[in-house]
Amino acid sequence: MFEKLTNSWELAKASFRVLMEDKELIVFPIVSAIGTLIVSLTFALPLFLSGLVDSLFSENFQLIGFFILFLFYIVQYTVIFFANTALVGAALIRLRGGNPTVGQGFQIAFSRLLNIIGYALIAATVGMLLRMVSERSRGLGRFAVSLIGFAWNIATFLVVPVLAVEGVGPIEAIKRSANLLRRTWGEQIAGNFGIGTVFGLISFGIVLAGLIFGVWAFIGLESAALGIIVFVVMVIALILVGLINSTLSGIYAAAVYQYAETGHTGGFFDDSMVQKTFIANRY
Repeated sequence: MFEKLTNSWELAKASFRVLMEDKELIVFPIVSAIGTLIVSLTFALPLFLSGLVDSLFSENFQLIGFFILFLFYIVQYTVIFFANTALVGAALIRLRGGNPTVGQGFQIAFSRLLNIIGYALIAATVGMLLRMVSERSRGLGRFAVSLIGFAWNIATFLVVPVLAVEGVGPIEAIKRSANLLRRTWGEQIAGNFGIGTVFGLISFGIVLAGLIFGVWAFIGLESAALGIIVFVVMVIALILVGLINSTLSGIYAAAVYQYAETGHTGGFFDDSMVQKTFIANRY
């Protein structure tokens, strides 16, 4: 376990070195966060203000409710995949020796917009189907659905880099993603903690510190103002950590694609470090 956590920390540091070369890469997760917030408010506010939230999923309006939820998924995924495509495209320029700009990243994403929307439609369909089956399953059935969801996430791990670089359609991008992973590492993914776990631990530390200092400010010092300041600082820190996590995850996806295509990662990553993330299929 310690070795896996150490490898994840090294992956995070390597990704961070890329970010330090191109600090503007963090713009793409910021755009994604703002975009998803706008989409959520656009769908949620009219429903809450009109009081239709509960009735949409009643027996009489269930079909309409699922349609609205499906439409929400499509728009939300489109925004996320668009920003991720821009991020990965820009990161790949850096890994290949170039000097990317924010404009170049968005140019790549705009040039793949129709394919991104198509992939968002597929991802939304899969997400809705898995959700519907999971809600109607129990025990082993729900566990089986979770395994299918896990397999889907693995198979589509390289879809965004494929979309960014190769310009193929969404179905072909999914096939390419699965084939690249299978060809390079086999079908069994190692139990790697991943960059997300590293930042999960950091976030946990921030929340724990925020709670301790917040309670101390409210109770020990009897200062509501200081307690509020501690809470605001904690929220800002969590947002910043989340943005860095998203940026580094996109950079790492670009490095994995680069390794799968060429056998090397471009100098910022140790090739063996990326290779350790996966276990070759020996069966």
